Amino acid sequence: MTVRRTTLGGHTHEFASLSDLLAKATPARSGDALAGCAAESAAQRVAAQSLLADLPLATFLEEQVVGYEEDDVTRLILDTHDPGAFAPVAGLTVGEFRDRLLGWAAEGDEASIGALAPGLTPEMVAATSKLMRNADLVAVGRRARVVTGLRSTLGLPGRLASRLQPNHPTDDPVGVTASIVDGLLQGSGDAVIGINPATDSPGRTVALLELVDAVIQRYAIPTQSCVLAHVTTTLRALEKGAPVDLVFQSVAGTQPANRGFGVTLDLLAEARAGALELGRGTVGRNVTYFETGQGSALSADAHRGIDGRPVDQQTLEARAYAVARHFEPLLVNTVVGFIGPEYLYDGKQVIRAGLEDHFCGKLLGLPMGVDVCYTNHAEIDGDDTDTLTLLLGAAGCSFVIAVPGSDDVMLHYQSLSFSDVLTARQVLGLRPAPEFEDWLTRMDLLDDAGRVRSLAPDAPAAKALLAAARA
Repeated sequence: MTVRRTTLGGHTHEFASLSDLLAKATPARSGDALAGCAAESAAQRVAAQSLLADLPLATFLEEQVVGYEEDDVTRLILDTHDPGAFAPVAGLTVGEFRDRLLGWAAEGDEASIGALAPGLTPEMVAATSKLMRNADLVAVGRRARVVTGLRSTLGLPGRLASRLQPNHPTDDPVGVTASIVDGLLQGSGDAVIGINPATDSPGRTVALLELVDAVIQRYAIPTQSCVLAHVTTTLRALEKGAPVDLVFQSVAGTQPANRGFGVTLDLLAEARAGALELGRGTVGRNVTYFETGQGSALSADAHRGIDGRPVDQQTLEARAYAVARHFEPLLVNTVVGFIGPEYLYDGKQVIRAGLEDHFCGKLLGLPMGVDVCYTNHAEIDGDDTDTLTLLLGAAGCSFVIAVPGSDDVMLHYQSLSFSDVLTARQVLGLRPAPEFEDWLTRMDLLDDAGRVRSLAPDAPAAKALLAAARA
């Protein structure tokens, strides 16, 4: 294990391992303080960032933060690494890589940035993000283009999709359908109509899948459905012949954390294969959906690497993206403020984390979205979520999540409202996914300027969709 030292302001700073260096270089957040790996001062953080900037990128192929022998995520990262894709930046330090990315971003060179993805490891991109300001994360994220599709095409330039999240505390069909109608009338749902079920029973999962599929089929809506049950429940739903568009699972950046979620890489591969066999796509074959979040490994006491040393939560979050990348997802999103203030304390930390996650996911080749959200006991409010939403829109975020009135009545947290998505699209000149936009036009839900109409309940489009609720 390599000890690294530097002198700053007459004081020598020593970092016991690569994971220690990464943790001390990370912008302040409560989770790293809780784990005992955060920088003890701003001076120590600057010293770590200085050393990190001079570290060769290739170091991360030779030295791990979580051991190869004991962790299948590390094995996946290294065994699937593409040396050819890495070659254009193989001789760079982390700081030089940061500068190269910013240069390509300024030149609009999306091809050079996108081609790197198979050659980058999560630790490389996490390290690079630690040297960037928020504006840098936006600039590069905007130029990292990742396009996916099933029944709608996501990630195209000038587009911002949304997940319509019609959760209900008892999974009541009328309540769920009313929320779906509310979202569709406000132009949401092009990424997915995705329900977090109140219970994880196979029967309830199948019933919700059939409910959403009936709405989609009846009105020929070019989107996909997902019930965010555990992957084993989805496998049982597949066995019952349920209309499964997307296989969902929360994933993390270490093998013990994924074990805590009750999943293995083999189980995810089995579920993906089952969904692919149904052939439900029209414009693509991406059939998986993953959620992540900074702090998930720490909350499960599964955040340790070599010699039991804690690994910072942002680096572990980036490692979760390697798991997701392996299964060619349609959607990935970080639930950035959901785990709580123990991990991201306030609006400043949540905004920073959301931009980091988007940047890292996109560089690794993921169709990255963000649930711009917070729990009610955190030091965050609607002004913070407004700021993050607009920054993510400027950064080319693939999709965000929206719920009726910003208040998820089942999960008891605050997310974006349907009107927040409309505001971001209007302010930034963004549009829905193309197939969904065409559907909105056919349903007379858009005006001549392409804006969602303010519809009276007796308007033809409203009547058509409201019929679904009565059915």
